[in-house]
Amino acid sequence: MTTKIQTVLLTGKTQTTASRGKGASRGDERLDIQLSTPGKAGNEIVFTAIQMHPTAEQLFAGAWSACYTGALGLAAKAKKVTLPPDLAVEIEVDLGMTGDEYFIQARFNVRVPGVAQDLAEAIAHSAHQICPYSKAVHGNIDFAVNVITA
Repeated sequence: MTTKIQTVLLTGKTQTTASRGKGASRGDERLDIQLSTPGKAGNEIVFTAIQMHPTAEQLFAGAWSACYTGALGLAAKAKKVTLPPDLAVEIEVDLGMTGDEYFIQARFNVRVPGVAQDLAEAIAHSAHQICPYSKAVHGNIDFAVNVITA
């Protein structure tokens, strides 16, 4: 059961671009990670331009967006759709309170330029069924998905 946050204390934001194999996850100038595909020699994760102390919410958003971006690729492949090279996933993870209890919530902006809106939405929602991070939080936190095709 999810609980709505009454007061947002802070927000961790990231944007993940392109494919997992060639992508990057960035957020608020404190996080800049070159992503890689696990198990491939020479394709290691590189942390660049990291300032001190990215927030846990920002790290979670970065990891979730990287995983989700990969799931988008799988969902698109299942629907025989080629994703655009300028695909981007922006995630904001809020830490907040309701009463005396702490919660997190998330908002996704999935940018899929050039793909029909209904098809892009179907891919975005299918990706949540594939992504392990989405599965882990399903029913535990509030999250909203906004799909942008323009």
